[in-house]
Amino acid sequence: MIEVTRLNDSKLTINAELIERVEELPDTVIKLTTGNKIIVKESREEIKELVILYKKEIFSRVL
Repeated sequence: MIEVTRLNDSKLTINAELIERVEELPDTVIKLTTGNKIIVKESREEIKELVILYKKEIFSRVL
């Protein structure tokens, strides 16, 4: 799970495994495999880093 910030400053935790794509249009839009779209303050690059950190945490627990 990663935590992101909506445009109204509310925090939201989303399942990183459900992210289909992230676009900057110029706002950052996260499209989930469920069809939902979330507009967030974080940049596309920040979302990418959050997902990488999440994956590292998950895989380190397995090993």
